[in-house]
Amino acid sequence: MRAPRHTRPPHADALVRVGRALRIALLAALALLFLIPFYLLVRNGLASESDITSPDWTFFPSTLRWSNITELFGDPSVPFARSLLNSALIAVATTLGTLVLASLAGYGLARIPYRHAGKVFYAILGTLMVPAAVTFVPSFVLVSSLGWVSTLRGLIVPTLFSAFACFIFRQYFTGFPVELEDAARVDGLGYWRTYWRIVVPNSRPVFAAVGTIVFIGAWNSFLWPLVIGQDRGAWTVQVALSSFTTSQVVRLHELFVAAAVSIVPLLVVFLFFQRWIVAGVELSGIDD
Repeated sequence: MRAPRHTRPPHADALVRVGRALRIALLAALALLFLIPFYLLVRNGLASESDITSPDWTFFPSTLRWSNITELFGDPSVPFARSLLNSALIAVATTLGTLVLASLAGYGLARIPYRHAGKVFYAILGTLMVPAAVTFVPSFVLVSSLGWVSTLRGLIVPTLFSAFACFIFRQYFTGFPVELEDAARVDGLGYWRTYWRIVVPNSRPVFAAVGTIVFIGAWNSFLWPLVIGQDRGAWTVQVALSSFTTSQVVRLHELFVAAAVSIVPLLVVFLFFQRWIVAGVELSGIDD
């Protein structure tokens, strides 16, 4: 005799459909909410000063001023194209340098036997508790004494090592499969070649996640580039953006269109690596 088949009541399917519809509606509402700043950047970036400051709000100005983009890159007082290039060089160099230095430090602390490794690790963590304002002036004095003011070296070198990135890599490498490294040592590889040939190729998620975070932080950095990049030729995007609003003049249309242009590289990087960010943080074992 067959056992009776259990069927779901009709109202259960209806509740599931209603719940799914509510989730979709909530996600759509949140998406629209998060898109409002991007809409404002585009809308005001293609508007005139009078349209931006007008009390009568319109969804889009009657005339889209595409010439604002040409005006932005042709403004002799703000070398915006040069600032974009500087920010790109600084962000890429900082990201690559941080990935190399922090991953090597994290791998050494996690895998190379050393009786003081724990003390070194906790000392690195202790630097995260030091306010940036405490080290800002000594860092500036050191960079100035080296003659690196208004140079890319002064903007890049002091920011190459990240204690947070070292912590992420150390936590990840602690849980890295030891069997892969043992197999590499059987083949005669040392720590250095094991790191480059085995560990790095199998750690792409955490490298992508940390690299994305470091790139965004370097691109959005403002205070250090403001102090070190004293010449216009050494300005970054964030410093250039601040020059559109001063006590003497306020150029809102250039400010908005410049902000819209400056976030394009960040969107490209984030969209390309977004699936690695969560995966990399999960694999790093922060909750251990």
